[in-house]
Amino acid sequence: MSKANSSTDTGADARTAEGSRTGAGTRTDTGADERAQRRADRAAGERLSTAPREESPEAESGSGSGGGVPAMGVIGWIRWFWRQLTSMRVALILLFLLSLGAIPGSLIPQTSVDDFKVQEFKDQHTTLTPIYEKLQLFDVYSSVWFSAIYILLFVSLIGCIVPRTGQFVGQLRSRPPGAPKRLTRLPAYTTWRTEADPEQVREAALGVLGKRRFRAHTVGDAVAAEKGYLREAGNLVFHVALIVMLVAFATGQLFKSEGGKLVVEGDGFANTLTQYDDFKSGSLYDSDTLAPFSFVLDKFVGTYEESGPQRGTPRTFEARVTYNKGADGPDRKAVIRVNEPLVVDGTKVYLIAHGYAPVVTVRDSKGKVVSRNAVPLLPIDNNITSTGAIKVMDGYRDKNGEKTQLGFKAFFVPTFAGHGKGEMFSQFPGAEYPVLALSAYHGSLGVDSGLPQNVYQLDTSKMEEFKDENGELLKKMLRPGEKLDLSNGEGSITFEGIEEWASFQISQQPGNGLALGGAIAAIAGLAASLFIQRRRVWVRAVRGADGVTVVEMAGLGRSESAKLPEELGDLAAALLTTAPVAAEKPGKPESSEKPETAEKPEGPGKPEKPAASDASAPSEGPDAATHEDDATNEAGSRPVHHAEAPAEGAEK
Repeated sequence: MSKANSSTDTGADARTAEGSRTGAGTRTDTGADERAQRRADRAAGERLSTAPREESPEAESGSGSGGGVPAMGVIGWIRWFWRQLTSMRVALILLFLLSLGAIPGSLIPQTSVDDFKVQEFKDQHTTLTPIYEKLQLFDVYSSVWFSAIYILLFVSLIGCIVPRTGQFVGQLRSRPPGAPKRLTRLPAYTTWRTEADPEQVREAALGVLGKRRFRAHTVGDAVAAEKGYLREAGNLVFHVALIVMLVAFATGQLFKSEGGKLVVEGDGFANTLTQYDDFKSGSLYDSDTLAPFSFVLDKFVGTYEESGPQRGTPRTFEARVTYNKGADGPDRKAVIRVNEPLVVDGTKVYLIAHGYAPVVTVRDSKGKVVSRNAVPLLPIDNNITSTGAIKVMDGYRDKNGEKTQLGFKAFFVPTFAGHGKGEMFSQFPGAEYPVLALSAYHGSLGVDSGLPQNVYQLDTSKMEEFKDENGELLKKMLRPGEKLDLSNGEGSITFEGIEEWASFQISQQPGNGLALGGAIAAIAGLAASLFIQRRRVWVRAVRGADGVTVVEMAGLGRSESAKLPEELGDLAAALLTTAPVAAEKPGKPESSEKPETAEKPEGPGKPEKPAASDASAPSEGPDAATHEDDATNEAGSRPVHHAEAPAEGAEK
């Protein structure tokens, strides 16, 4: 009884299989077939990509029961966490968080950049200061949370690159897979008949594909070729470049040094710590690595637009210096301009600012010169209206012979509008009508207290005003050559003339070149991964029953693109020179034994045009993987679908 039932079932299966072969192309899918097809789809897609395979938690610990997620164990969770960390999604999230973290570092004053601005911010925002301190927003780039994001991004990129590099090397060492059984199922396809021998067609196809820089070889009755490996190479270069940039930024922050120096014409600078006006460096910087050099500011040259809507705009802005390397190096001339620094042994000297230094002479009550120097003043607007302080700390005695200190608040305009013309502000950055306004004080400057003091500000808390005839603060506007007499014959101060100063930034940033190289490589790699398409081409040539060779060409790309059919058409046109279309023999019917994949040409002398992607042959999604499943097997070794294979006993 069971034997009869088995025979009946076998016959039914045979009829079902026969109907699937002779019907309208429909197939009956079962749950097992769908699972098998999904596995084939994944395997096919992995052959055109080096992206790490995503495995579900069920794959780690076996199938669960009742639809719940099974317990993976410690090792399973560690592996799952590692795969998440090294995924592209998490890398992009970390990169986004790193960009967000840089925003408060740019908007909030940083301790590593300017302590005075940080203290000023704290004094003005007493409510926000405790919150910012707990969040480490005054030290963003050295904070725990920013460092954690930085390190996680670094690990994520490395964990992503290493396995993909191994897979890519494996793909480079392997050969393109053989042609699928049915080339008609691929998104780009063409066919024609020719009188040339199949071997001749395949040899010509190898030559044509080789000239187009395809990696090609013959497998069975077809030529398999592949191109576009630079897409994945560009992807890997992009990731490696990101790591290089991260290393460069870290190196620059740890080993950098940066300082400022204001130099008046005729004065110089030697690259030692004591010569800097301000200096800051990375945590691993060694001051012994300061490059030994010095320079003298010979002259600052600045010219400005004198008329029109751009009046006052700088036209020439340069510092002419004499420098030397080491203690005994020869003198060399150089010109430092904006964005054109002087480079000495890897250290760059930038020109960042310019201003005026009025030359003043201070005399005591007996007419003795107490002080004569150029006093730099700080600009407060684009026309170089400047303010500052003139301090006489030593050598002055009043009319009673007692030592005291003098202080003058200074306000300088290089181009004065004239008396009664309104505000006391400069009308032009050039020194066309210079005026120096002074107000005088005497007493203690507070420099002996041991506390740091701003040289451009005058602390009058322990000083007294010099009085004029009306009992008001003694002050006067001076032109070059004029002087201000102190009250009661206490001395005088004379405005002798003007010298110019330039401010320089001396920096050593070891990671700049590495960061630039990484940025260029990242752009090149990203462009390659976006604009290069990975694709495969197969050329099959078989002799039909009537003795005429049937040529089939098909292409498969990793993503849908209109260029693939165009490229296949160009390849077919090149191959036609060796394998021209055979003329139709009148009166001779086509053989029914013609290969299943060959289709009838459109007309005499023309091959069929490459078929673009359509609903019946999509290049993306699950169906694309079905095509690729055929494409990734050697010729003649493609696993046969259950609906194509004859059922047991059907041949009988």
